Amino acid sequence: MKTRNQIIWRRAAIAVITIALLPLLAWAAAQLLVVHTPVSKADAIVVMSGSATFRERARHAAALYNQGRAPRIVLTNDYLKSNWSPEEQRNPFYYERSRDELRRAGVPDEKIAVIMVPITGTYDEAVRLKEYSEANQLRSLLVVTSAYHSRRAFWTFRRVFRGTGKSIGIDPAGAGLETPSAGTWWLHRLGWQMVPNEYVKMFFYWLRY
Repeated sequence: MKTRNQIIWRRAAIAVITIALLPLLAWAAAQLLVVHTPVSKADAIVVMSGSATFRERARHAAALYNQGRAPRIVLTNDYLKSNWSPEEQRNPFYYERSRDELRRAGVPDEKIAVIMVPITGTYDEAVRLKEYSEANQLRSLLVVTSAYHSRRAFWTFRRVFRGTGKSIGIDPAGAGLETPSAGTWWLHRLGWQMVPNEYVKMFFYWLRY
């Protein structure tokens, strides 16, 4: 029979191993949410709405534009307002903030389009972009979103665009500017809002759509 000390040491060893594995499991959980399927050339770069991460998405989209990956950038409108702007004396919409980021990064204003119809979620956003691509004869889109949103976004776009013959790529913005990194997300409140919640949302999407 095992002595009491042996049982205590065994439990302690299991606890230590579990604690040591937690960062690795957290990293793996975050990495599983990331999808990267870019297209070398697209008709337009699409920047998905995201109030908490609009800067990293806009800046990544601008970098792709400056690389010549697409001749235009399309923004969507989640109809959410940002913080007070002393310069404008109002609360700008987040799509306006995104547009400003694109301009500062060198994207000409005439190369930026905004779909003004308010969107209510990722699926609705994909539907609006399908309508826009059909109306403007776009055959391929390069979608930019945050890393942890990319798997659900790509799944949704493939679902919505199925049978259209249009090519969909996704090139997520890297973590670091506004999104916590895969190795440390669990140390941040925003990380807990992003990673675990994203799994809940994916499950809901699979059930509903």
